[in-house]
Amino acid sequence: MTITERQISSVREIDLSPKQGKTYWADASREWREEFIYFLLVDRFHDDLDRMPTTVPGRQKGYGDAEQLRKRCGGTLRGITRHLDYIRDLGCTALWLSPVFENNDTCYHGYAIENYLNVDPRFGSKQDLAELVEKAHEFGIKVFLDIVLHHSGDNWSYPGDYDYYYYQGAVFPFCEWRSDEIPVPVELRNPELYWRKGRIRNFDAYPETREGDFAGLKSFKNDASPEGLLVQQILTKVHCYWIREADVDGFRIDAVKHMGEEMVSQFCSHVREYAYLLGKKDFFLFGELVGPEEMYNRYIGPKTSVVVEDKAIYFGLNSVLDFPLYHILADVVRGISRPQKLIERYESLRENAMSRGEFGEFLVTFIDNHDQVGQTFKKRFGHEASEDQIIAGIGFLLCALGTPCIYYGTEQGFEGAGTEDYNVRESMFSLEGRPVSALSKSGRIYQQIAALAKIRMNSPVLKFGRMYMRKQSMDGEIFTLPTFEKCLLAFSRVLYDHEMVIAYNSSLTEEDQEYVRVDPSLNPQGSVFTFIYGQSGSVNVLTNEEGSRHFIKLRLAPAQFVILSNKPM
Repeated sequence: MTITERQISSVREIDLSPKQGKTYWADASREWREEFIYFLLVDRFHDDLDRMPTTVPGRQKGYGDAEQLRKRCGGTLRGITRHLDYIRDLGCTALWLSPVFENNDTCYHGYAIENYLNVDPRFGSKQDLAELVEKAHEFGIKVFLDIVLHHSGDNWSYPGDYDYYYYQGAVFPFCEWRSDEIPVPVELRNPELYWRKGRIRNFDAYPETREGDFAGLKSFKNDASPEGLLVQQILTKVHCYWIREADVDGFRIDAVKHMGEEMVSQFCSHVREYAYLLGKKDFFLFGELVGPEEMYNRYIGPKTSVVVEDKAIYFGLNSVLDFPLYHILADVVRGISRPQKLIERYESLRENAMSRGEFGEFLVTFIDNHDQVGQTFKKRFGHEASEDQIIAGIGFLLCALGTPCIYYGTEQGFEGAGTEDYNVRESMFSLEGRPVSALSKSGRIYQQIAALAKIRMNSPVLKFGRMYMRKQSMDGEIFTLPTFEKCLLAFSRVLYDHEMVIAYNSSLTEEDQEYVRVDPSLNPQGSVFTFIYGQSGSVNVLTNEEGSRHFIKLRLAPAQFVILSNKPM
């Protein structure tokens, strides 16, 4: 496939008619909740050089020291294309790319955009992006772009080029554009399209958190004002352009809570409508929303327009990143936090999902993250987790409710930590001139995650089933949910008459033996649960004397993670 590399600078130049002779890709065989997403920073995954994966026993460390990781490392879109087999063989079915549009010179992560109509030339070209997506589709992998609607890069200055801070909603004067050529499209070169209220001080204070700037990044108006609606029209057309040009399959929307619900809902609906015109019927839109569970409800599901003349219903995000789970799961898996909050998390999810539609419980789940805002010490999950704990953490995501997402390097045991974000954004390839990378398929963590992903891929139960946290007992009589830090944690997924039990011993030193409840209507006394991961053999379903409780007896070694099924797999 060849696309035109002619540079355009205005939304008036954008052609949104379907590309002649192009059949846009749509995989009707699976829903978005079936995906296993691989998230990477384009600059950190792989460059254009030929490199050999290191073959070290055990886990690997990422490349780059503090000085190197503050700057660009040299990753490219071609580097990703050439190593899509690494992502496919891990079992991932979708790829989430950090922002690829042209950024300020000093930015490596992609969130400081100065040109929305061009791929950052340091990452490659439009053609490179299109070829990456095309190759991914040949592997059956969907591609999601990370996009930024709340703010642009630091493309203009306040008077004196000082740091201005939000103060009681005051609007500060515009000084000047930093270049005669940015931002692009040229329609964004209008000071009235920006709030101009200075940097956010309190990220939880409204309206400051919507109207203020992210540090030096300049926030757009995102309300129902004429200027806000114009910004929305511009950014909607820009991102539809990238669906047309590159055939991408979804967007992850940055900083959702900093935008109005109506703006987000209308953007999502218009983008979906355009994707439908191209034959892409399952375009996936999920957002970054750091806040309480109840806040999610405002951005997922139907919304009516605030414009009086517009009586349409707009549908917002399909899903959001599950930050409440992220803040709990790692410590429970590591056996240093009691599981009550994890159990409460799923009760909260159940209660709040009632207003989100059919798939309201299916958030995008993760245990590692590139952006740990508000944490003074940032660390990967692997920083204090053993190999077995890393496998169990990703195993939990693959078996529990939600669309699991793995952060690049977790599958190799990366353990970056420090006070700055770059400490958890290591390079996957050597920055010292040695032609090596960390893209090894032979490591134990990689291989076990791949095995778990394969089980999920072939199991409707793990993708669609109801989820129940299971009570346990030492004697088969008194059953309770676990309460201690080091415990046996168990849950079931049930799809009609098929039940699968997932269990994990969070102690690194002690084995644990427990009776675990199962569904009595599906599992009569004497029926069998067979191990399909983590152990061989099977266990019989037992009952208490009254026959009122049905359970299985599990004995797990330290940090052992197992999956059992009441039906053949």
